[in-house]
Amino acid sequence: MNSNTLVVPRRRGFATRVSAALTLALTAVGMAVLPTSAYAIGVAVPLGTASSFAVLAGQSVTNTGPSTINGDVGVSPGTSVTGFPPGTVNGVIHSADAVALQAQTDLTVAYNNAAGQASDASISGDLGGLTLNPGVYTASSSIGLTGTLTLDAHGDPNAVWIFQVGSTLTTASASRVLLVNGAAPCNVFWKVGSSATIGTNSTFVGNILALTSISATTGATIDGRALARNGSVTLDTNTITRETCSTGGTTAGTTAGTTTGTTAGTTTGTTAGTTAGTTTGTTAGTTAGTTTGTTTGTTAGTTAGTTAGGAASGGGSSGGRPPVGGVGTGVGGAAHGPSTTEVTIGAVLVGLSLIGIGFLVVRRRALTAS
Repeated sequence: MNSNTLVVPRRRGFATRVSAALTLALTAVGMAVLPTSAYAIGVAVPLGTASSFAVLAGQSVTNTGPSTINGDVGVSPGTSVTGFPPGTVNGVIHSADAVALQAQTDLTVAYNNAAGQASDASISGDLGGLTLNPGVYTASSSIGLTGTLTLDAHGDPNAVWIFQVGSTLTTASASRVLLVNGAAPCNVFWKVGSSATIGTNSTFVGNILALTSISATTGATIDGRALARNGSVTLDTNTITRETCSTGGTTAGTTAGTTTGTTAGTTTGTTAGTTAGTTTGTTAGTTAGTTTGTTTGTTAGTTAGTTAGGAASGGGSSGGRPPVGGVGTGVGGAAHGPSTTEVTIGAVLVGLSLIGIGFLVVRRRALTAS
């Protein structure tokens, strides 16, 4: 009665602790895989080989004045690139070569990618004075910018903005795109359904992917790229700087989150399961192995010793026992001791019995200890 009274509550206690450990493990794993809050569904547009270009056109690239282009300049299938010098290209000029052709192919893919992403919100008219969170913004027709458009990343260096402009994009003189709270120029994309015009002395940010042409008027700067699929890119004393994103932020954040979540879940689950399983299995296995080894060794040693001793004291081949006919007669001998086979079988049976008993004792102790 006392045994039953003690064992049942302890079994319940053991089950309760195992359940708690499993719950903790599942919670940790769940926290690891739950996504963090996001502002939008936009994904950075893959530019492929077009990413090396600050300026890329379909028909021609024309420059007036001391423009500075930080990145490659290319045209395909057109061949005309003029105005360098007086313009400066801190990169390579590709005119209708294989590199420019591949870049145009990748630009088409990028354009379609930007156009195909699901929209988060609709925009129209003038974007001046607005502050926009990361996201995909769609305008059915033309968009203008007068004054300042602010893009707020909320501390996320990988935040993405995609503007799907149905027809033209036109910025006024001295207008600007302002990035705050970790926003990166490389993650801003303007998909323009026809042509884009960047106003005089304006500061524009992002990658312009225009179906037709791009015109940067006097003194305008573009922190990004001017990529035109079918038409021309026209420049006038501009500074265009090709921006690239570092993968460090994404890798570090992903690694940290994944490592933390995986480690917590794996450690908790593995520790709980391994400890219980290893303790029970090791104890049972060690006890069983020790019992078997001890029993077998003792039995074999005793048998060998007894046999040797009997033979030496009794004489003859009668297994150490006097012949039935009397001492020294040398006949009879029918009443031999147990044979080697019989001893072995007996030892095995004893060992198996002890293993069973040992396992039951270990299991009982494990349940009581838990």
